[in-house]
Amino acid sequence: MGFDSVWHWLILLAIVLLVFGTKKIRNLGPDLGAAIRDFKKGLSGDDEAKQKEEEARRKEAEQLRADEAPTDRASTQRQRDSSEKAK
Repeated sequence: MGFDSVWHWLILLAIVLLVFGTKKIRNLGPDLGAAIRDFKKGLSGDDEAKQKEEEARRKEAEQLRADEAPTDRASTQRQRDSSEKAK
């Protein structure tokens, strides 16, 4: 009894249909496709996480630079005011 017999394949197909039912077999294709897509996302997800982390650090650094600039200007203005008062 080899796999080249048509009757063997028909009997095997009938058993699979009885065990799993047509609904589960019908959903097998989309489920398999979604699983493959999720797996690919998981593999590339590390890169996306690193990019998001680097972007967050860059934004934080920009925010710190933006916060520091007025402080420097204010201290410079205070120095100017104190030097004018000394004159």
